Amino acid sequence: MKFEPKSLDYDLSPCTGLTRESWLEAGKYMLEGIFRHIDDFENPVVMPRKETEITYPHLRDSEEAQHTQRLAEVFEGLTRSFFIAAPMIQNIPELEICGYPMAKYYRNQVLRCCTKGDALYIGTYEDQQEITGHADPFRAFQQTVETCALVICLWVSREQIWDTYTREEKDVIADFLESYAHENTVPQNWRLFNMLDMAFLHMEGYPIQKDVMLDHAQAILNYYAGDGWYRDGHSFDYYSCWAFNVYAPIWNLWYGYENAPYLAKQLEEHSNRLMETYGDFFDRDGWTNMWGRSNIYRNAATSAFDGNMLLRDGKGDPGLARRISSGSLMQFLGREDFLWEGIPTLGFYGQFSPLVQGYSCAESPFWLGKAFLCLHLPAEHPFWTAKENNGTWDELKKDQVKVTALNGPALCFSNHEANGETILRTGKVVKNAGDIHGMWNYSKLCYNTKYPWESVPHPAEEGGQACPVEAQQYVLLDSTTGKVSRANVTFWHGEEKEVLYRRQFFDYRLDTECHWIQAINLADFAVPCGILRVDKLRLHRCPVELTLGSYGFPDNGTEVIEKTRRGGKAIILKGRDSQGNEKQMAMTIYYGGWKDLKLLRSTGTNPDSEKSVVLYAETARKKQYGYEPYILISQVLTKESHLDFEEDELFPIEELVYADPEWCGGYGPVIIRLKDGSEKHIEFEGIEGKLML
Repeated sequence: MKFEPKSLDYDLSPCTGLTRESWLEAGKYMLEGIFRHIDDFENPVVMPRKETEITYPHLRDSEEAQHTQRLAEVFEGLTRSFFIAAPMIQNIPELEICGYPMAKYYRNQVLRCCTKGDALYIGTYEDQQEITGHADPFRAFQQTVETCALVICLWVSREQIWDTYTREEKDVIADFLESYAHENTVPQNWRLFNMLDMAFLHMEGYPIQKDVMLDHAQAILNYYAGDGWYRDGHSFDYYSCWAFNVYAPIWNLWYGYENAPYLAKQLEEHSNRLMETYGDFFDRDGWTNMWGRSNIYRNAATSAFDGNMLLRDGKGDPGLARRISSGSLMQFLGREDFLWEGIPTLGFYGQFSPLVQGYSCAESPFWLGKAFLCLHLPAEHPFWTAKENNGTWDELKKDQVKVTALNGPALCFSNHEANGETILRTGKVVKNAGDIHGMWNYSKLCYNTKYPWESVPHPAEEGGQACPVEAQQYVLLDSTTGKVSRANVTFWHGEEKEVLYRRQFFDYRLDTECHWIQAINLADFAVPCGILRVDKLRLHRCPVELTLGSYGFPDNGTEVIEKTRRGGKAIILKGRDSQGNEKQMAMTIYYGGWKDLKLLRSTGTNPDSEKSVVLYAETARKKQYGYEPYILISQVLTKESHLDFEEDELFPIEELVYADPEWCGGYGPVIIRLKDGSEKHIEFEGIEGKLML
């Protein structure tokens, strides 16, 4: 059953109607789904498991390994559900869910997990090394992640839980935390987990190794790439927002402001810089885009707003922050398929295995509980009292598009007034050639808030076998060997004169000279309802063929319309998503580089719908060598209604002007003259010297 808030106030919250009381109702809704599965006060938060092939505990592992993984699962269930419970307990100290007093339950579970000899004892870092037989000093354990969640929640519910422990009980918990605080971690966002563990201990009067603290902190500062974004490992994704830009502000409060003021000032400035543009990362409804790894954490992406509100000099707009947080909350809790047996599915909406990573368990989605940390802000805080506003969306004129291009993290996001969608285009992506999950998460040409990414289509007419077509990706087929290659590395050039330039390589390998690798130069720009592409082939090994897919379109009864005009072809799809909302998508190609535009139907590859449709363009076979059309022109348009696209939207180009007399764009600029009177100059010469990873 989906969440339906009872307390609504459209004067205070004209966009969503949600208030602080609505959020408290949502917290109860989430906790009731959890505690219906706990049939004894002493039992841990271990939830029913629908998926067993990918997530841990891994059933194919040894019994010893599974035992260790079950300990991690118990701790993950405790601490991540605590993200929801702690602010609820702070606000409603006497809160009972399914007959259990929440404060007493979590007080008991926390102490038991930290107490040696207890059946629920998780074990220190040293215990984990002994259990697993790993003396590797560089080994890290999942428990480090969860200790950070634990200290945050103990801080949030201090009066109701932490302050009720005896000194001896606090010492037991502190000894457990100290182990993970000072031992090895992963050199990325994990450093913040250690920093908060140490900061909590320091705040409570326990000794810490301050040199270790500063080593982690300086490293975190050096992961900063600009525009409020941090590089996480190699990638950029929501970890920059729900880890760096949540944990760093808390660290400032607990430790940084008083003990490391220079570092604290920098971290505060980075959070404020993120706030300058982060509101435009979401769409008109406040929806979160499905992008990057750990998509099962969903609206945790909005917790960066709460992080900024905790700072001494946070610059975030509280009315916009609450509007987006509430909109994204309802994006998920407002769907019937969000929960399975009362707990969040391992998916983006319903269960969707293609996005699930092996480091997750059934309780991992409770990381989305970070969004509920905003309830730690008092009722009189501007986050709760300011009138909702919709930021950029309140300012856009009819059919206007606002484009934000950030060179530091290589992110370009566009807000489209005509359909209310936000489209993300990314760069600086490096994935192994066989990592198709990584490509889906990071290497799609576009990510759309209303069209979550589709995995490799499995059309029924081909016996359910994957085919050389993917949504929002170029796929290259070697006509001689039959090998299928996907773009696994994306270089970023940036935006020039409203055109975004990138380059993608197919099957890029670090041990191979890159000039011998198949590649494609990307140039695209926003139009009112989508993105128009003017890409250029950069191929060597031939003969090959290419395909390019649209977004995946939910197929719950789809009308298909084809239109052909001079020089081009369009296919329009009209239908509804799994929730019954009207959807419309059109893909247009222009002949020359493209040969034809087709569609295929798939099953089980779309996060929103069991059945889906992907439109795709295909080229003719490219010769070994020979001067032929290099430029591939296409566009994908979307609407959240069945109102017909206009002719000039489907076929927007008035004239194409090429520099070379052979008409195929082999060299020189390409001028695109549009029917609305504007024109774009596409020029690939010169991008070679400014490609960035």
